[in-house]
Amino acid sequence: MSKVMLIINPSSGKELGKKHAELAEGTLAQRFTEVDVRFTEKELDATEFATQAALGHYDAVVAMGGDGTVNEVITGIAEQAHRPTLGIVPLGTVNDLARALHIPTEPEEAISVLEDAPSRSLDIGKYDDHYFMNVIAVGLIAEAVEEVSVEQKTSLGSVAYFIEGLKAFKDHSPYPIRLTAAEKSFDGETPLLIISLTNSVGGFESFAKDARVDDGLLHVFIVKQLGFFDALQALPKLLTGKISDADQVEYFTTKEVHVDSKERLPINADGDTAGHLPVTVQVLSQHLTVFAPVSK
Repeated sequence: MSKVMLIINPSSGKELGKKHAELAEGTLAQRFTEVDVRFTEKELDATEFATQAALGHYDAVVAMGGDGTVNEVITGIAEQAHRPTLGIVPLGTVNDLARALHIPTEPEEAISVLEDAPSRSLDIGKYDDHYFMNVIAVGLIAEAVEEVSVEQKTSLGSVAYFIEGLKAFKDHSPYPIRLTAAEKSFDGETPLLIISLTNSVGGFESFAKDARVDDGLLHVFIVKQLGFFDALQALPKLLTGKISDADQVEYFTTKEVHVDSKERLPINADGDTAGHLPVTVQVLSQHLTVFAPVSK
């Protein structure tokens, strides 16, 4: 007997969770003998449900929602001795992890993948006592994310974050950062620090072109300057996967990094505000398994 828990955020993607719930349940019933459907009602419901699935030795848990829902599900299973295989039906604006795994961003297509997709290893990140699946950002990125309206997300997608990022950086000076890793130390000023697990950041699938979801590495980008014209010069490199070669960027890989500052700087994890520095970030190599189509 095989069991799967389907965790649905009914408010994600203009209530697409409700619309596609029956299709998802029916598709999973072709692969598993028992499908346990749970709808979230408030923050951290998905974490609680996922923990129950792990403790109940479910074979899989499927997150149907945006990046926040996926993050909650990962948090619910990350510490457990038995970790069910993760499935993802992306309903959010950016869906970086789904993009990195080549999971379709159209809900019906993503659901069809779950019928027979193989599983593969997946790295996740840990910062202090919390988890992330894609990216940690330090600096004004939190302000930029908060300024993106629902209308902008709908009409512009990831470009909206880039536009608001330019606005945020335009009127602010770089911030003092102290960064320590086995491979590199940095003590200077930066408007933006990005620590990524996957190639897709903010919907730009070529941001960290060398990153793989199971390479056991954190991909660290220290932006040395990012005025309006610096950003315009870096944009072509961003779109072509060569941002690490930009004059404005220092890039390296590591397994653990500590970041501190003499100022109270915000941390943004997977698109949500997640406290302030100092923080220690590490990668948990191939910690989970995830259903994903075979990349071509």
